[in-house]
Parts: sequence; C-alpha cells; structure tokens
Amino acid sequence: MGDRVVPAKLGLACGALLLPLPAFAMEGGLSAGTSLALLLSLLVLLLAWLALASHRRREREQRAHQREQDERAQQWRLSLWASNEVFWQYDLRSRELEVTRVAPEGDHRLAMQASIERNPRFHDADRRGVLRQLRAYLRGEVPVFLSEHRMRGEDGEWQWMRVRGRAVGHGPDGRVSRIAGTARNIDSLREMENQRQVAAEVMRSMAESVAVLDADFRFVAVNPAFSRMTGYSEAEVLGRDTSLLDGDRHEPAFYQDARRAIHAQDGWSGEMWQRRKDGSDFLCAMQCSPLREPTTQRQLFVLVASDITERRRIEHELRYLANYDPLTNLPNRTLLAERLSRAIVQARRQGNRLALLFLDLDNFKDVNDSLGHATGDRVLRAAAQRLQEVAGAERTVARISGDEFAVVLEGLAHPSEADHCAQRIITAFDTPLRLDDRYEFTISPSIGISLFPDHAQVPTDLLKHADTAMYKAKGTGKRAFLRYADAMDGDIRRRANLIGALRRAIERGELSLVYQPELVLTEGRFGAVEALLRWDSPEYGSVAPDEFIPLAEESGTIVQIGEWVLREACSTLAAWHRAGVDNRLKVSVNVSALQLLRSGLVRAVEAALHDSGLAASALELELTESVLMGNAEVASERLHAFRRLGVSIAVDDFGTGYSSLAYLHRLPINTLKIDKAFIDGLATPDDHEDATITATIIAMARTLGLQVVAEGVETAGQLAFLEQSACDIAQGYWISRPLAQDACLDFLLRAQARAGVRLDPGTTPA
Repeated sequence: MGDRVVPAKLGLACGALLLPLPAFAMEGGLSAGTSLALLLSLLVLLLAWLALASHRRREREQRAHQREQDERAQQWRLSLWASNEVFWQYDLRSRELEVTRVAPEGDHRLAMQASIERNPRFHDADRRGVLRQLRAYLRGEVPVFLSEHRMRGEDGEWQWMRVRGRAVGHGPDGRVSRIAGTARNIDSLREMENQRQVAAEVMRSMAESVAVLDADFRFVAVNPAFSRMTGYSEAEVLGRDTSLLDGDRHEPAFYQDARRAIHAQDGWSGEMWQRRKDGSDFLCAMQCSPLREPTTQRQLFVLVASDITERRRIEHELRYLANYDPLTNLPNRTLLAERLSRAIVQARRQGNRLALLFLDLDNFKDVNDSLGHATGDRVLRAAAQRLQEVAGAERTVARISGDEFAVVLEGLAHPSEADHCAQRIITAFDTPLRLDDRYEFTISPSIGISLFPDHAQVPTDLLKHADTAMYKAKGTGKRAFLRYADAMDGDIRRRANLIGALRRAIERGELSLVYQPELVLTEGRFGAVEALLRWDSPEYGSVAPDEFIPLAEESGTIVQIGEWVLREACSTLAAWHRAGVDNRLKVSVNVSALQLLRSGLVRAVEAALHDSGLAASALELELTESVLMGNAEVASERLHAFRRLGVSIAVDDFGTGYSSLAYLHRLPINTLKIDKAFIDGLATPDDHEDATITATIIAMARTLGLQVVAEGVETAGQLAFLEQSACDIAQGYWISRPLAQDACLDFLLRAQARAGVRLDPGTTPA
C-alpha cells in the first residue's frame, strides 16, 4: 500500500491496546498512576515514530523536487547548447556581467555542463551602441533589450552576437536591478545577410534584365533593368504570367516549346522577340537557370535577358555594307567574288562557259567634276538601274568602285553570247538617263569581257583580264567592247610600270619644262609663255603628256610634280627677266583638280614666288573649266586667295564643259582660253558653226572684261580670223612650237630685238 498507510494502521493498533488498559490495570493490580505513565510512554513513542516518518517523507519529496530541478536545468542547458545561445545576466548595481556557456560533458551530449565568464570584453567600436540600447530599454522606450555587437569569444576572436534580455530583478525603489537574457552568435547569419545584400545590389545594378520566375512562369522578382527594358514596373508584373511580354513575331507554339525546354534542361539559352508595355517589339538574348528556394525548396528560375535589337540591326547593316553597295544597292566587289566563285564551280560541273563583263562609264569624271558629286551619284544610280534592266534580274550585276560595274553571265554555250549582251548594254545607254525634269544625260560604257575557262580559272584573274580588256576598249575610242587577249597584258604592265617610274622621276631629274609663247595680237609682242611638262624616261624614252599626266593624277603624284613645276617655272621666268626679257612677260602654269583640292596649293604658290623673287603679277594659273565647275565652292575660295596674292587666273579648254560665262564672271578670272577643237574648225571654210561659236565667245568675254586666248593656232587663216574677231592673244604652232628653256629665251630676245623693244638686263616686273 505504500509508506503513507503505515502510520494510520499503527495508530489504530495502539488505540486498541490503550482501550483496555484501565481494566487491565485494575484487574492486575496496577495503580492508576502507573497506568498513566505507561500510556504517556506509548504516546511519546508514537509521536516520535510519526515525526520520523514525516521527516523521511519530506526528504523523499525534496529529492524528487531536486531531481525535477536538475532535469529542468539539464534540459535548459541542452536547449541553450542546441540553439547555439548563451545565457547572461547583468547586475546594474555592481555592473557585473555573467555569461554562462554550456557544452556537453565529454562525448555524452545529454550530460551538459555550464561555464561562467564574468565581464567579457566588448568591441570598443560597439560599446556606445550597446549602452544606447540599454538606456532605451530602461527608459521604457522599447519592450525588450536588443543589441547586435561584437564580443570576444572563447577562442579569442571577435564574434558578432545578437543579444536579447528583460528585467529579472528590481530594487526597493522599483528600479530595474538585474537584467537577464540570451545571446547568440550570428557571424554566419551576418555573412549570409551580407551576401544577400551584395546579391541584391548586384541584381539592382545589373545592366541586364533579371527576373525570378516560379515553376508556372509567374514573376516572383525583377530588377530595375527589367523595368527599363520592358516598361513594366515591379508591382505591375509580380504574380503575373510571363506571357505578358509575348508578341506576335513568334507563333504561340514557340513560347510553349521554350517553356518545355526550360523545364527539361539544367540551363537554357536562346533569342526571343518580346513586346514592351508601349507595344513596341524588341529582340532578347536570354539565359535561364533553375534553382531551389533555400527555405521552401520550391522550384524557381532565374531569367537574365539583354535587349539586342540594336545590336542585331547594326550587325545586319554591317553584313549588308560588307556585301552591297549603299549607293546603288547592287552587290559590291566582295559579294561579286563570292557569286563568281559559285558560278565557276557550277560551270565546271556542267561543262559550260561563263563570262564576266567589266564596264566603265565613259567621261563620267566630267559629269562629276562639272555638276558635283551629288548629281554624279544620281547618274550612277540611274546607270545601275539601266544596267540591271538590260542584264536581267536573274543575273548578278555589281558595282565594283566609282563608275565601274560588272555583270556575270552564266550558262553560255558560245562566247558570242557575251558579245551580244555587251552590245545590248551599249545600245541601251544610247537612250539618255533621265534624272528628273531638268536633267538627262547620255553616257556610254566601255566594256571588257573575260571568259571561263578560256581566259582564267579563278575570280581574281577573270576580274583582272576583264579590266584589262575594258581599258583597251576605252582606248579604241570608247563606247565599245572587247574580249580579253593575252597581248593586252603588255599594255597593262606598261601602265603599272609607268606609275612606278613616275614616282621616281623628280628625284632622278627626268622631268623638264618647255615653254610655248603667247602672242598679243594688237601689240605684236609676246605677253606670256605656257609652261608645259615633259618626261624623258631612261626606260621608256619620251613619254607623251597625254599618257603620263592622267597616271600622275590617278596615283596622286601630280601634287608633288605640280609643286616642282611651279618652282621651276617661276625660277625660269625670274632668270629671263634678269637676262633682259620684257618684264611684262608672264608664265602660265597648269593646275590639276587634285592640286586645287589640296589646301597646300596657296602656300606652294607663295613659296615658289618667294624663293624665285618673281612678282605675283607675273604668274598665271590655268585651270580647266571642268575643274572649276566640279569643285565650285573650293575653287572660289582658292581663286580669291590667289587674287589677293596678285596672281591671275585663266580658264583652259573653255567651251568643252558645262559652265556659263555668267557663272565664271562671278569668279576672279582674268583670261579664257578657247579650246583647240573650235580653232581647228576655223581651217575649214564651210565650218560656220565653230566660227560662230569662237566669235561669240570672244565677244561675250570682252563684254565681261576678260582676255581671250585662242589655243592651237596652226594656220595663217586661223590667225586672220582671230584678229578680225578682236581676239586678244593667240597660241599655237603657227606662232611657235613649245621650246626648251634656253631656246625659248633666245627666241624671246630675238623677237624683242626685231620689235625694237629694249630692256636693261636684270629688270624685274613691277
């Protein structure tokens, strides 16, 4: 029954014994006093037994309570250890801080022991913050004392601790006297938080759009770049399906296939058209990666996207520019070579011929120079359209460069088919190219033809041979076509070699000047000499100016040669003046378009005059009509600079270009030189047209105050007509051939002597 029942039973037994005592005492002869004493003894004995039993019970209860307390303390220690927390208490009166740490005893984790550390050290940088939080709690501003600060750990290293506590004791005055609570090491939590903040900042500052999607492709989070790219704010897309951005550039199945691929693969990337909030479409480069949310383990996807619309547009334009001519929209040289290669492979496989036609527009430079590059570009576009129409849309027509074009003819059974096509092209260009209501141009092509496999096996050789044939066709009188022949290579090699030799002609002293006098008809004296360039090459002999001057202009050496001519001509005339030649005599020097366009021409003229000591009024610069008209703005600027220097200007070959006297009158021009083609017509009595044109030019020029020089005078009849028409100056073989420097000086001095002109040696022009 247990220990608690025993005293009750024992009392009952004692009572049973006591009840008959008086009778027994009476019967046994005991006295009343003796019986009472015996009764008292028994009662004392009973009470002692009862006290002993009560004491034992209390001991058992205390032991049970202690075991319960020990178990609770052990559970508390175990909880602190498992939560990685420590217990602390702080006495505000003594300002003592106790920190209790718990740890398993040995290897037995259920047996926990506590260690107490008094007044652990705070980090100096955190002490003020801890005191501020403590005062806030004591003043009742916050319900719980809470602080995050660094404390020195058991290993001696600083540890970040998150501390919580409440008041556990109060003094007589009611003030808090003791605070206790727990503290936890949050080094790893702070590291994770830092990493999270860094990741959030990286995501926020990324130029690429970043979106976090759930497994059903609904938006969970987006960064600012997403909003900038799509026009949607974060609040507008959270929880919504990504189909919000789908456009109509892809079929709906495309987007579904992309979703299935994202689910099926560890990583997915691709390009996709999307639609912004404003309805505009943009092309995205996307990279999608799966991840699991750390806390819930739910499936998420991180989608990184970049707007590559502009990049794709630029790439497309670059590809186009790499293969097409932007002016005419025809294939360029690169694409021509590619298509020509494929055509050769096809012709070789099928056993056919193919032809390459190389075209150059005759005299196109005159259009460009006289009317400007804008008009020239319009002519090129019209010519390209005409050429494509004649060749046919199925054939490759390419613009190689400038005014050069090419046509590829495939599947030829006989070489004559290429000839027929070339003739059709030439005939088609007989019809003027109409630009608008104001302009129409008749321009002819020269065409060279090369054949596969007759002339070449590779595209580069076909182009080279067709180019060679074209130059040969142009040399026959233009508006013609020729097939390539091996003999043509000699002419091309000579041309290339001449350009190379011309570059060294100045330093080798191979260039020289001859001078052709110009006669002032009304005075019978020579008013000027024109300096004409000659080239005597050791390898090629005397090279005609019509051959080497275009090469000099093409190669750019004309600038260096032109400066040499200026210096040489000025020095020669200055020396003649000193030798006694009439100081009114001028020297006329030709200037090319390339020289005029270079900004250094004015400085070159100044230097030539300064170095030679020749007066500026003794120098005349000749520019062709096409040069002036084709570069009107630059020409006007340069001509006014020459006028300020005192140099006079003459327009050479007048009448062959597109200018007008009214326009030329606005330029600082002194002289017009009528082209030899009109003077040649004066030799024929029935050629009234050239006579009328020449007389008209002379009359109009005189009205505008311009001198007129007639070039190419070769007969007495021509001279007589010019004198009758009041022409100012005549130049040509009838008067004098071009003469070498010494011969010309002698000629001039003898002419002066015959005319009775006397000048002191050393006289220079005013």
